[in-house]
Amino acid sequence: MMASERIRAPYVRTQPAVGVQVSASRRSGAADDRAGPREQRGPGGQDAAGAADGAGADLLAALLDGMDAALCAFDAQGTVTHWNREAERILGWSAAEAVGRHGFAGWAVRSADAEEVERRLMSAMHAPGRQVHEFALVTKDGRRVLVRTQSAAVRGPDGTPAGVYCAFSEVHAQIDLERSIALSEALFEDASWGVVLVDADLRPAVVNAHAARALGVGRTAALGRPLGDLLCRGVEELESALAHVLAEGAPPAPAEIWVGVRGPEGERRRCWRSGFVRLSSPLAEEPVPLGVAWLFTDVTDTRQAEQEAALLRFRTQQLHRAVRVAAECEDPLDAATCHLDFALAGFADHALLDRVSGPAPPGDGAKGTPVRLVRVAATPATGAGPSVVTGRAGLPVGYGEGHPALQCVERGSSVRAGAGTATADRARSWALACQWPAETVHALCTPLRSRGRTLGVLTFLRGPSRSPFDRGDTAHAEDVAAHVAAALDLARSADAEKSG
Repeated sequence: MMASERIRAPYVRTQPAVGVQVSASRRSGAADDRAGPREQRGPGGQDAAGAADGAGADLLAALLDGMDAALCAFDAQGTVTHWNREAERILGWSAAEAVGRHGFAGWAVRSADAEEVERRLMSAMHAPGRQVHEFALVTKDGRRVLVRTQSAAVRGPDGTPAGVYCAFSEVHAQIDLERSIALSEALFEDASWGVVLVDADLRPAVVNAHAARALGVGRTAALGRPLGDLLCRGVEELESALAHVLAEGAPPAPAEIWVGVRGPEGERRRCWRSGFVRLSSPLAEEPVPLGVAWLFTDVTDTRQAEQEAALLRFRTQQLHRAVRVAAECEDPLDAATCHLDFALAGFADHALLDRVSGPAPPGDGAKGTPVRLVRVAATPATGAGPSVVTGRAGLPVGYGEGHPALQCVERGSSVRAGAGTATADRARSWALACQWPAETVHALCTPLRSRGRTLGVLTFLRGPSRSPFDRGDTAHAEDVAAHVAAALDLARSADAEKSG
């Protein structure tokens, strides 16, 4: 629908009709003619038809004066028959001054323009539909106002043209309205931001195409549904923001909200930068909130890249600090535990350092030869604290067959393991069977390689509050393992010299 078609029927203000000036039209004389003298109206004191006509005329005057658009009407000869209050506001001429004049000549338009304006207005009486024109009118104080008019014929009872009505408004106000309509249509069709109009019950009332794609539903399927049906995470935070906007108004800056979107492939974690605007009715005397306009755009990739960059910077700094501190350690094992302590910060809950018992197996592992591992150092199983050097007795750790640490030595590469979706009891049993702390859910075993040999295994453990180890975590663990392996190799060489 064109923007100009949307404003053909101006809305009526929701205000009482009490006190409306009857001068909006020439109705009083016509009503007196129909009614006749009071003594001739019948025994009831007032003729029923006359009362109905008077009530209809009052209603018409109230409707005309309550319109937000200026309106005037002409009879077939071009005489002004109706003039409402908005027309008086724009041009300054009252209804008493306007009604009864012939056309606009000599008062509402310049003399040079009068003939052209009258011709264009009265042409609507013999034309189908409505006609739209723009021309300049003259106010009572002599100013010129550019207006846009919509005029159409008024038909008599027999269908013949009986006059013309003309609705007009200032061009700048009309342009502002058209821009508002064009903006709303663009937002709900072509906008690169998601736009959702949420009603006072915090349920979507209108959803644009971009938002529907982001939510993974159709534009109509999302309407009237609770936000909890569309999102599986971040619903509480989003509803709290919407409720705040309804009560207090729009926040001063956009907010970034992490949500989980349901989809056929499972949950998708997204970060939406959101702006909120409270919507109020323009027809109410006092602001009445109609809902909230929620505008958002997806910034997940940007935020994830920033988080990964920040995490990489932190890990690099930790590794740098560990190297500087380890360089001041006289005992190579102290240097190895120093690397463990610095690596744990923000990375894992526990760390275990095991060395291969006996000569270090060459190549990628001891294929066909049983591998025994001896605990060298470990972080406290309960509570926080620095790594503790253990294994002075040289007793091997009782790892069972297929243990991730043994697989790591045999393969010569990192191994990730976890309890998966097991229940808490089964996850606890799995961790204890692996001889790890009971709260362990995720594990990462990395081989300690130095001078072409596997010297042992470095194991990092995480509890249920942390996410599983990913490829980035594996790369960081291997960087730490390289430094630990060098320190462990130096310790083996020093022990060999002492024993020799």
